[in-house]
Amino acid sequence: MNYREVETVGEYLVRLENGRDWRAQVEELADEANITAGWFVGLGAVQDATVWYYHQDAGEYEPVEFDEHLEVASCVGNLSELDGEPFAHTHAVLSRPDGESVAGHLDEATVFAGEVYVKAFDTDLVREHDAVTDLDLWL
Repeated sequence: MNYREVETVGEYLVRLENGRDWRAQVEELADEANITAGWFVGLGAVQDATVWYYHQDAGEYEPVEFDEHLEVASCVGNLSELDGEPFAHTHAVLSRPDGESVAGHLDEATVFAGEVYVKAFDTDLVREHDAVTDLDLWL
């Protein structure tokens, strides 16, 4: 187990812009506010989405695309640095009109409406390749 104690250095309430990408806007905030480590939660609605499912045996992501309007019932993630850029590791539960849910690692989603709470921490989190999982994980 790898852990560290952190202190909060900032908290942000963000209303995402309609028509723009959900995850890209969270990364844009991290860049503008110089957030190198953080945690976020959000909710709202999207016009489409691409989520990834990671196949552990194959060591690769499979994209699953949804070209439909979906509620963001829950969105959670963390902010770190990957290849020198802000990276928002984002997971979401998205719901259809009948209440059926789809979920996964959110890659892209066009925002209809979105609200996000971000908590920034006093440390740097850097992702690097982990040979055991074949994922980019925190150092």
